[in-house]
Amino acid sequence: MSVLVVEDEGLILMTIADELRDAGFTVFEANNADHAVKLLETHPEIDVLFTDIDMPGSMDGLRLSAAVRNKWPPIRIIITSGKHRPDNSVIPEQSLFVPKPYVTAQIVTAIRNFSSLH
Repeated sequence: MSVLVVEDEGLILMTIADELRDAGFTVFEANNADHAVKLLETHPEIDVLFTDIDMPGSMDGLRLSAAVRNKWPPIRIIITSGKHRPDNSVIPEQSLFVPKPYVTAQIVTAIRNFSSLH
């Protein structure tokens, strides 16, 4: 499975990306939504979007998630934040919210559960 991690905090991005690779996933990294969209457009093999809500740029993680749900409906979405707990009504269908701080094993399990739904 391929995972796109979108996180503007460099150390967090590097850490979770490395941990997901160690768990056996192919990982793409983006530090904002605009970069994420470019990766999605050029890498149709991406299965899962794992995005933080708070990011600089044209979209936050919730808007990115909505755009991904509209343009790439098969992609599964995991949204995270240490500052916000979004209402279920703003989380796209078939998506999951995981509050920060999260445990990597929790994210790995969620991704693997998504793959069993395909």
